[in-house]
Amino acid sequence: MGDGKHKEIKNKKLKTLTLFFIFCMFIILIVVSSIKIINWIKENKKNRDIIEETLSAVTVESNTEIDEKHDTNVEKYNVNFEKLRQTNNDTVAWLKVNGTNIEYPVVKTSNNNFYMTHSFDKSYNSAGWVFMDYEDKFDGTDKNIVIYAHSRRDGSLFGTLKNILTEDWQNNNNNFIIPFITEDEKAEYQVFSVYKIEREDYYITTNFKNNDEYNKFIETIKSRSIKDFDIEVTNEDKILTISTCADNNKYRIVLHAKKI
Repeated sequence: MGDGKHKEIKNKKLKTLTLFFIFCMFIILIVVSSIKIINWIKENKKNRDIIEETLSAVTVESNTEIDEKHDTNVEKYNVNFEKLRQTNNDTVAWLKVNGTNIEYPVVKTSNNNFYMTHSFDKSYNSAGWVFMDYEDKFDGTDKNIVIYAHSRRDGSLFGTLKNILTEDWQNNNNNFIIPFITEDEKAEYQVFSVYKIEREDYYITTNFKNNDEYNKFIETIKSRSIKDFDIEVTNEDKILTISTCADNNKYRIVLHAKKI
């Protein structure tokens, strides 16, 4: 009887310790989750403030052009790159995608890691910023300029790029012209392919050995499109690729457009 009572007391202590451990782990989980949520909110707010500031460097010209060839209304933009570079000297371009919230300065540095975790003012921020692939030379010779950003749940950065996969977006011709402005050129790109694909590196190829390789690349990315834009693309064309992650980084949402 003594041994049985001793064993019973031991089991009760073990259960108590187990419950206490579970309770402590639960409290720790709540605290850690709360900290992450608070940091997420703070980082999003900081980026929103930066976005508002960067937009003050961009103005829309009073006249909107009608592009009869592509049946679209084309807004013209003036970008004050000198003002943007006062905040970030890595600024190389300004990008807008109609039908989404994408309207940002684009930065470029010597790697693809820094702006995954740093904002436009170069401070640490898990939201990151909109950046160009470091392998693009950005000297007028690039066949495929690739732009990345995180897909944020609050819709910031490339959080609304998913709109391109919807019928509403695809049925509006005004969405098919992408303004991509640099200090030297106000370029426009015509969308010819949109799709979602499992994570890969092929569509972000920036260097091609010859025209045959580039032609195969064009044929592949055109065939992936969920909409037929009926746009001819040749090896003489230059491409703009816009990409973000989806579904916990398993997939990529992709837009390709050719310079017009």
